[in-house]
Amino acid sequence: MFCAADRPTSFGTWLAVPFLFAAAVFGLMGSAGLITASWTTVALSPVVTGAGVAVAAAVSGNVRWPRAWHRTWLRWPYLATVLTLGVVVGAVEIPALLTTVVGVPVLLALVFQCLMQTDEGRPASDCRWPGFSQASAGVPSDSESPATQRTERV
Repeated sequence: MFCAADRPTSFGTWLAVPFLFAAAVFGLMGSAGLITASWTTVALSPVVTGAGVAVAAAVSGNVRWPRAWHRTWLRWPYLATVLTLGVVVGAVEIPALLTTVVGVPVLLALVFQCLMQTDEGRPASDCRWPGFSQASAGVPSDSESPATQRTERV
């Protein structure tokens, strides 16, 4: 997940990102409440909406914008509107069963999409995986490159 996607995100998909993220998180919260029998409702949280907006802002650099001016004049007002909407509906309680029925399939779809994008043949050298170093993969570092070795011998 530390690699940028090779292909840009569509504009419509980007518009849905904050809502899909929030639905997945609320689905997990609802299922946890049902499994533990701790609660039967899930309060819509501005914090979860804010995290969804942050995810949308993070991926907005990789969106195919319909027009160049949309990048600035549509992106930020849209994210501010979604965040404001999240604050306004904060503390509204939704039945945990409903959040589970809606959120868990959304979560599974998002995980499936991430796995499909990961398997599309991106070279591993472009990734920054924790614990991954180019030396452990057999890729020479700059000090070990053939050009550097030739200049050192001369």
